[in-house]
Amino acid sequence: MHLVLFQQTSALLANYAGRCCARGKTGPGSAGSRGRPPQGDGRRHLDRGPGGARLWKVFCRLAGMLPLVGLGAANEPAVGEWPMFRGNPALSGVTSESLPDRLNLLWSFKTAGPVKSSPAISRGKVFVGSADGYVYCLKIEDGTKEWAFKTGGEVESSPLVLGGKLLVGSSDAFLYALDTTNGNLVWKYETGDKILGAPNWTRNAGKDAVLVGSYDFKLHSVDVLSGKTNWVYETGNYINGSPAVADGQTVFGGCDGLLHVIGLANGEQIKEIEAGAYVAASVALAGGHAYFGQYESQFLSIDIKEGKKTWVFQDRNFPYFSSPAVTSDRVVFGGRDKLVHCVNRETGAPLWTFPTRGKVDSSPVVCRDKVVVGSDDGRLYVLRLDKGTELWSYEVGQPVESSPAVAGGRVVIGCDDGRAYCFGTKK
Repeated sequence: MHLVLFQQTSALLANYAGRCCARGKTGPGSAGSRGRPPQGDGRRHLDRGPGGARLWKVFCRLAGMLPLVGLGAANEPAVGEWPMFRGNPALSGVTSESLPDRLNLLWSFKTAGPVKSSPAISRGKVFVGSADGYVYCLKIEDGTKEWAFKTGGEVESSPLVLGGKLLVGSSDAFLYALDTTNGNLVWKYETGDKILGAPNWTRNAGKDAVLVGSYDFKLHSVDVLSGKTNWVYETGNYINGSPAVADGQTVFGGCDGLLHVIGLANGEQIKEIEAGAYVAASVALAGGHAYFGQYESQFLSIDIKEGKKTWVFQDRNFPYFSSPAVTSDRVVFGGRDKLVHCVNRETGAPLWTFPTRGKVDSSPVVCRDKVVVGSDDGRLYVLRLDKGTELWSYEVGQPVESSPAVAGGRVVIGCDDGRAYCFGTKK
């Protein structure tokens, strides 16, 4: 049984039973903000016996799971689910779900501010934040609002669905835990500064913990049930992106130009690895390697155990704020050079590029043989994974810095025009 699937299923069962810094701010998850630091999701600023068999079937029905096949199955979300930024704790940005070559706009939902937050999808609901300070719960079927919760600041952080709770950060410096059914506040945890990056989660000794970085220079581990701190790890500068989780470790970069490798049990440093520049996007983990771009125009593969670079990709003199999608043999990421790049995972050799008309801070998602990604040119694109050619695009008109969420044959993404958009096949 894959660890990620077990964790997701266990959480569902438990619920059923009971910018980096030009000026000094920004976050990954992100898309690099105009005049601010990169964002937290990896987007933008610079400034994831018979009795036992019967129980497993119950697990699968509860989680909406089917056997996973395709690219990187161990790191994929359950079928019909996209519960967090990049889909899973390793932040790999890959799903085995299929999409048609062409999509239709099914609905859009208007908020009162830009939607840079990347949506989460779980049990037929879409969860997304807005710069208007609200976190919204929408029906994925038609975009109808079920509830909205007001925070004290803009919400660029992407939500995490875990054990019946919605966990999301705000620029008011609080991490919020909300009841997914009605949006009621369960608890809130205060950090020392704004939270732009998406939260991630892990399980230790049977207890779930949420991990979130803050502009207070610290990574916080918080008990999911109580909202109390487990431990705090301090870095040398802003933490913009979402911390990636795999192999009992969390790995993240920040404005201190370091890749931090931290033990999940106690928050103790395992190692620091020089990244060469501000890390303005969330890291993806796969096969003992970390994949990420940085501010001085390099995209890196790092062997975490050895603490060494396995390869460096550098094309033109533009930084990377997009978080990568990592398959069994490819790495796909956007750049501020207005290109979507695809490189060989083992060597970093370029395989193809796709030109857009604006910087690509949106983080791509790989859906079997397709890539879905937004661009600051105001379009959402579907590309062929093998060749990088365009299959379909939709012009929204305003920059798309949010990253796509893909589940149940639908794509949901935010836009700077203040709307969340849902695309799929019309019935």
